[in-house]
Amino acid sequence: MSLTNQDLIELTAWRRRLHQYPEISNEEEATARAVVTFLDDTKPDEVLTGLGGHGVAVIYDSGRPGPTVLFRSELDALPIEELSGVPHSSLVPGKSHMCGHDGHTTILAALGRQFGRKRPAKGRAVLMFQPAEETGDGAAGVVADRRFGEIAPDFSFSLHNLPGIPFGEVRLKAGVVNCASRGMRIVLEGKTAHSSMPETGTSPMLAVSQLMPALAKLGGGAFTDDDFGMVTVTHAAMGEAVFGVAPGRAEVWATLRTRLDERMAGLCAAAEALAGRIAGEQGLTFKVDYHEIFVASMNAPSAVEHLRTALDQEGVKHSEESLPMRASEDFGIFGRSAPSAMLFLGAGERHPALHNPDYDFPDDLIPIGTRVFMRTARNLLG
Repeated sequence: MSLTNQDLIELTAWRRRLHQYPEISNEEEATARAVVTFLDDTKPDEVLTGLGGHGVAVIYDSGRPGPTVLFRSELDALPIEELSGVPHSSLVPGKSHMCGHDGHTTILAALGRQFGRKRPAKGRAVLMFQPAEETGDGAAGVVADRRFGEIAPDFSFSLHNLPGIPFGEVRLKAGVVNCASRGMRIVLEGKTAHSSMPETGTSPMLAVSQLMPALAKLGGGAFTDDDFGMVTVTHAAMGEAVFGVAPGRAEVWATLRTRLDERMAGLCAAAEALAGRIAGEQGLTFKVDYHEIFVASMNAPSAVEHLRTALDQEGVKHSEESLPMRASEDFGIFGRSAPSAMLFLGAGERHPALHNPDYDFPDDLIPIGTRVFMRTARNLLG
């Protein structure tokens, strides 16, 4: 159940190579190949590639009846220029592993090494290396793939490192742990004119100035309540960067966020009605589309209990503090097909925050995450 010193040396070196060659969402082809190659000598019983894009499922099958237990990590990086200064910094301009998915992937690879040495006594262990978590496309694509029906997990587990939490401690609770969210793009169309004769056109200027603060006021409810809603305006653009044109087109982007999926429908409807009313008052047409759609992540009580048992057995301190979080996570999709749970593994109270350009995954989390997941697997599969 433990990794050797040589294992840790090799796993750390591999994690740092992944870190140097990041691939953003839906581009993870080389990262997926690296996973397959790294685990080849563990002699998995089945390897599925191209799941939901570049996803990989590595399966260790006991050949005996029993549950199928899935552990999931993410393959993708972010479109952020790295400023950490570590020797293994990204070699790809404008792209970096600023969320620690390279570390999560390495933890699953460590599980693969151990399953290669000792298969489950019953059932199957599935290591799911998922693409495109950052855009919300990946989990949905994997689950929609017909081959996921062949996997049919009985339980699904995942983890995410979390700066701001004491190193090596875990945060875990049943129920909502991550909010539902989606990006809303509102396009306003009027009529362009010469800047010397703006009265001959229809400008979206007033509509944009009214829409942005009005959208932000749509949210409401305390974060502890199921009716919580939040709208954050993230981008606005109007016309071209020139002085001679009175613009006839504008865009406003906003992120809508709720604790529950059911609340999201109402928030979207309210935002669309608001955009329609303001556009109509200003003589504009409008259209709305949605991007980066994340469902709420709900931890199933039965899955949480398996993780809590493993944490206690491994002597890892845990609590429900800091949960749920406003941030979104597409692992919630897996919970629609089987009991699932995600834990959050502390990266240190002073560690740079996720998505910051100076972040780097703490390598000393690799054995901790591996121990917890391996204990969970052995408890369920023997």
